[in-house]
Amino acid sequence: MSDSNQASVSFENSQPILRVESMEASLRDRAGIYLCQRSQGEGRAWLWVGVGDVEKLHEEYKARGVTIRLPPTNYPWALEMHIEDPDGNVIRFGSDPK
Repeated sequence: MSDSNQASVSFENSQPILRVESMEASLRDRAGIYLCQRSQGEGRAWLWVGVGDVEKLHEEYKARGVTIRLPPTNYPWALEMHIEDPDGNVIRFGSDPK
C-alpha cells in the first residue's frame, strides 16, 4: 500500500499553548495544540500527547524529516517517542505500552 493510501494516526486530545517563531513551520495537523507567535513565553516547552499508534506516527515523522529525540521506547505507562519542533519544544507522543 502506498503512503498516500494509509490512514493517518489519530490524535486523542491535548490543549497546550506553545510559543513559536513561525506559524507556517509549526502547524500540526488537526490536533488541539494552540500556537502563539512570538508571545506568551520563551518556547522550549515539553508536552505529552496520546495517539493511537506511536510506531506508525514515528515512521510518518521520520519520513518527513522531523527531529526525533527518542524513537518509540516502551515504558510501563506508554510506548513513547519524543520529537523536537523547529522552536525547540519537545513533544512526547505515547500509545498503549507493549
